[in-house]
Amino acid sequence: MNTGVIVVIGGGAAGFFAAITAAEQQTGAEILLLEKSAQFLAKVKISGGGRCNVTHACFNEREFATRYPRGERALIAPFKQFQAADTVAWFEARGVKLKTEADGRMFPVTDASQTIVDCLLTAARAAGVKLQPNCGVETITKSPGGGFELALSTGRTLACDRVLLATGGCRTAALGQLAVALGHTLEPPVPSLFTFHLGVPWLRELSGVSLEAVELSVPGTKLRERGPLLVTHWGLSGPVVLRLSAWGARRLHECDYQFTLHVNWLPDWNETTLGAEFDRRRQAQPARQIVNSPVPPLSARLWEQLVAAAGLVPETRWAALSGAHRHRLVQQLLRTEFRVTGKSLNKDEFVTCGGVRLNEVDFKTMGSKLCPGLFFAGEVLDVDGLTGGFNFQAAWTTGWLAGRAMASPRDSHLTGI
Repeated sequence: MNTGVIVVIGGGAAGFFAAITAAEQQTGAEILLLEKSAQFLAKVKISGGGRCNVTHACFNEREFATRYPRGERALIAPFKQFQAADTVAWFEARGVKLKTEADGRMFPVTDASQTIVDCLLTAARAAGVKLQPNCGVETITKSPGGGFELALSTGRTLACDRVLLATGGCRTAALGQLAVALGHTLEPPVPSLFTFHLGVPWLRELSGVSLEAVELSVPGTKLRERGPLLVTHWGLSGPVVLRLSAWGARRLHECDYQFTLHVNWLPDWNETTLGAEFDRRRQAQPARQIVNSPVPPLSARLWEQLVAAAGLVPETRWAALSGAHRHRLVQQLLRTEFRVTGKSLNKDEFVTCGGVRLNEVDFKTMGSKLCPGLFFAGEVLDVDGLTGGFNFQAAWTTGWLAGRAMASPRDSHLTGI
């Protein structure tokens, strides 16, 4: 066994951060980073619309951890070791400054993900990490004398002392087989962060309309989220949809993405205040057509469609608004009911719910509790966050912890020894 070899499997954010962290400990170990494709950091490159949402400007570890539908409790202690502020400092120490946008998302000031890619590649090479693209791992086994034997896609075999699995989300069970082969169990993979398909003709006519704050809920569940919404040609998207899909990933998978969705277009109003506003308009502008007087902040286009969906003809004036129509319009604005018929994965943040069970991993080191010398980082774990930089922060944090642990003396960190 080559006791001086550490292998990182997966050339994404978590894998790079772990490899760099381990190499910068200057222990003299040989550190290899294996990537099955030809391109390192592919997800980093396309994330955030090509800008890379590096992290989120929330610097309280407990509050930060609440942004993870899966993994909240497990991540509190890791964030106390390496949190968003540490990520900002890490990149700035290597010449990359980050900026904070109004919603808390943090990007490189260049607004180019290539800046982050170049920084990680440069840091890895400077630290002496050996980068091997086009080199997948077919199987991994424990060696009788300790360490691991890796069968590579190139036909070669490789012996190492410690190995990190940073292979990304287990979008199919097959992608988690390296962990399973070493005794671990996978939580079944299902999509997280997806948009909703709705076959509603009048809604599709509003493609491109956006709102700063709506409230979405799924009747019969506790799922409820508020935030920005975007109407698309296939249905609904935007941060509020992605957050709802993340919290409801398993529940919505169980119903095959066929479910009822309620949309509150005016979450700052209620039935009483909205009804009073309609009564005021009946008095103040009785001759004005309802369809021509939207309630702020709704756009004229959206208001027109909602009025029609409530059953009011375009010629209806405020003076002619009956009690029944008043009730139907209030309900339409505060509780529009749609039938969701499917989903589309969010292209920038394709994230999977599921992965290696968290109770099988020591979150002080990211080491396996079942297989000494084995470590995990990133989405291979059953950890996933909301959109906004949270999934990248989980990758940086778990990668940093794993890198430090792998580079430390054997008897101080390997669970089970």
